[in-house]
Amino acid sequence: MDIVFDEITSNVMSELEKTQREFWNVPRTTGILLNMFVKMMNAKSVLEVGTSNGYSGLWLAKALKETGGRLTTIEYYDKRQSIAIENFKKCGVIDVVRPLQGSACEIIEAFDDSEKFDFVFIDANKREYVKYFELVKPHLTQKAMIVADNITSHAEKVQTFVDAVNADDEFQYTIVDLPGGILTAYRN
Repeated sequence: MDIVFDEITSNVMSELEKTQREFWNVPRTTGILLNMFVKMMNAKSVLEVGTSNGYSGLWLAKALKETGGRLTTIEYYDKRQSIAIENFKKCGVIDVVRPLQGSACEIIEAFDDSEKFDFVFIDANKREYVKYFELVKPHLTQKAMIVADNITSHAEKVQTFVDAVNADDEFQYTIVDLPGGILTAYRN
């Protein structure tokens, strides 16, 4: 069964799905999976690296409305961030979203020790995936989950990230054969 949203959210999501190539949005199947993971984990604090126009963030935020959680989402480009914020407002989730604009590496480096995340979704600069992983690891709760997009479609660019997760004894992971491929890693 597919997820049914209110009419406004459904319309916004349909419009965003038409711009998938332009904004490099995840496919709907990945959005559904992200939404399910957050609800299954009862995640309270989610970090998204790569907001784009807010498509994947809407899937995460809708789940967080149910779990009582909050989404921190980072976007480098201010124009995309503005579009995402408008989409979050239209869909009634801006109250659970903390949008941050700038370099993801710099923003994550500036997080203090109290900043903790149950779930992290990575879909930004592919060559920086390994750096995001290194920077976010100290901010993960026990039993946290990391999901990263474009693992098979950009295999060469993300290989150092896959190698780093594979070499880390704290994580169990697999690559899921969805469009673009996603890596899902669970912190033991």
